[in-house]
Amino acid sequence: MLKENSLHKFSDKILDSIADGVFTVDNDLNITFFNSSAEKITGVNRNEAIGQKCFDIFRANICQTTCAIKQSIQSGKEMVNLSINILNAKNCKVPISVSTSVLRNETGDIIGGVSTFRDMSTIESLRKELSSQYIFEDIISKNHKIRQILSTFPDIATSNSTVLIEGPSGSGKELFSKAIHTLSQRKGKFIALNCAALPDSLLESELFGYKKGAFTEAKKDKKGRFALAEKGTLFLDEIGDISPALQQKLLRVLQEKEYEPLGGTVTEKADVRVVAATNKCLSELVACGHFRDDLYFRLNVIKISIPPLCDHKEDIPLLVEHFISKFNALKEKAIESISPEVLTMLMKYDFPGNIRELENIIEYCFVLCHGQEICKEHLPTEFIDCMEDLAEAPKNRGSAPLIDAEAHAIMEALDKFNGCRLVTAEYLGIEKTTLWRKMKRYGISYVNDKSKSQSTASRPHHVA
Repeated sequence: MLKENSLHKFSDKILDSIADGVFTVDNDLNITFFNSSAEKITGVNRNEAIGQKCFDIFRANICQTTCAIKQSIQSGKEMVNLSINILNAKNCKVPISVSTSVLRNETGDIIGGVSTFRDMSTIESLRKELSSQYIFEDIISKNHKIRQILSTFPDIATSNSTVLIEGPSGSGKELFSKAIHTLSQRKGKFIALNCAALPDSLLESELFGYKKGAFTEAKKDKKGRFALAEKGTLFLDEIGDISPALQQKLLRVLQEKEYEPLGGTVTEKADVRVVAATNKCLSELVACGHFRDDLYFRLNVIKISIPPLCDHKEDIPLLVEHFISKFNALKEKAIESISPEVLTMLMKYDFPGNIRELENIIEYCFVLCHGQEICKEHLPTEFIDCMEDLAEAPKNRGSAPLIDAEAHAIMEALDKFNGCRLVTAEYLGIEKTTLWRKMKRYGISYVNDKSKSQSTASRPHHVA
């Protein structure tokens, strides 16, 4: 017995000498051992910890849902290098990496569990420091063009000039506009409105508000978005979709800095900075006669063009890491990464839905993934099918005459609509981004010069 006690003391000294935290529990999750590193990481004295439930000491984000040591005791299997957060004695969040396994007696019966854990604060701080150079007001990018745009934001923000942001759907236009507002000196709120989501009559009342009795349902006065954004920023998304009548009223606000609510007789002043955004090319809409040129010039004081995700694929690993962290917090999971195979597939994909589509794919994976790594089987079926179709495309690509037929159909449509890609895409029954990709694929470039009587399109080249 004396020899056994000496061995226990010796093993305890060994466990106290290592840098990792170590603790053991019985089958009821009561702590039976707590080494000195566990004390340092948690800030809890071992005398206080022993006898307590482990979840009362660690208060980890998985304690109430997927407790690692409990799973090991129940399954008899090891859990290795789970990334979780605990709360120390000062109620500060501490990121740790934890591994668990079972404890057995001489006859092989499970009598509890053992856990080792490592403080990842230093590593996490270093990772954030390295990543911070690519993060600007929640905008994540290492692409040189986007970094160049972001470098101008402090000057743009303090200018109070109207800003026009052009970019495909899902590229983060609202995030860019919020960054401009955050960096500005304006004391009012950031107010957003999607112009494409409302019919004209409702959009007008949403913008300018209305007075009691302006229409049957107007039981009392209501402030519009311009009033709510007073001394702040009004973000008008999908500005290219508003009607000509409303374009004229918006022009007046931008020119005169005043407006009248529906049913009102008193002119209201507007100290509001407008940031407009569109997934269309407004200059093309102007050329087609679908958008007022005077309003376009009022909006186009400062223009920001956000590229589609397919033009800055080097950001995909950063964005994936960001979305994994986001959904780990929202869904209380501990997923660490994606497999190399999945990353390769994501890097090959063109993402017509841009960053929003990538975020949706990762969120879908979180539903199916119950381990630490997102693998191919966790991806959406539609995405996998699309990647398989792309892989088969070189084998089944059509003949040169078929390619020429599609290319010439595009050229004829461009000629028909004087080079307006928006109307051309609608006429061909495809998305504008699809038209752009096909033009790029076939080497079609369209020259539109109003000073000339004719416009020409270059002949497409064959795609091997």
